[in-house]
Amino acid sequence: MRRAFLARVDEMIKNEPDTVFFTVDIGMWAIRDILREYPLRASNVGIFEDGMTGIAAGMAARGLIPTIFGIQPYVIERAFEQIKMDLAYQKLGINVVGTGAAVDYSKYGYSHYCAEDAGILKFIPGTEFAAPGTAKQFLQLYNQSYRNGHTTFYRISDHPNVNYDPDVVFGKAAIMQTGEKATVLAVSVMLDMVMEACKDEDVTILYYTTLEPFDKETLAENCGSGKLLICEPEYEGTLLYDAVSALSGKKLQIEQAGFPREIFRNYGTYDEKMKHYGLTCETIREKVQRLVKQ
Repeated sequence: MRRAFLARVDEMIKNEPDTVFFTVDIGMWAIRDILREYPLRASNVGIFEDGMTGIAAGMAARGLIPTIFGIQPYVIERAFEQIKMDLAYQKLGINVVGTGAAVDYSKYGYSHYCAEDAGILKFIPGTEFAAPGTAKQFLQLYNQSYRNGHTTFYRISDHPNVNYDPDVVFGKAAIMQTGEKATVLAVSVMLDMVMEACKDEDVTILYYTTLEPFDKETLAENCGSGKLLICEPEYEGTLLYDAVSALSGKKLQIEQAGFPREIFRNYGTYDEKMKHYGLTCETIREKVQRLVKQ
């Protein structure tokens, strides 16, 4: 996804004169040409996420279209005050792209984990959050929304879906499969896992790549059973309020597959951490089968 994003930045800076781009010392290998050729519109600000956010806010206030790029926990948590006051409060159109989703940077430890990203941002009014599952989907979501005048966050992952890559629309869930006995929400990079786990099950699968605004309508229309499994590559419960709100008035049975809300103190590879926390095809299959039988 990162290569697709930086190629889009290169194209954008060269062809759209009202766009600007800032990075915090990441992705330099792919954008060295535009940094040299367009120094007034593309810049590496160094390790300075909060300052970068404020600079982008000032440029947005002057009518430009900024995109900023960094590592997910730092562009969100280090710059949280600027996100709240400089972006959301001012209602500015800025695009924030973060790499290193959840435990993608597994070997670097807790400072580089960010399973709380969507949960934090969904409670700041006016912000949007997209979590594509593939490079193609990132480009679709970005191109549909980067000029919409809102503060929009895009979470890109180093562990994309490989087997499934449907077209996506910003703000809408995609219906991947229909069934009668339960509904499964597959979020972002969880799609491959969910599709494999549910291939022999009579369930509906909804694929979410926009987490805010959350597509309540599609869920409400496709969960007649009232049985729901939410599979999300962030802290479990991140989408729970939205799901319950969408299904208000129905008798519900809800299972969740996500990271537990705890401090991640262990180390290991990405696959080892996913297995440790139960984000596997086998675990999802067990939860689906248990839900269907209830």
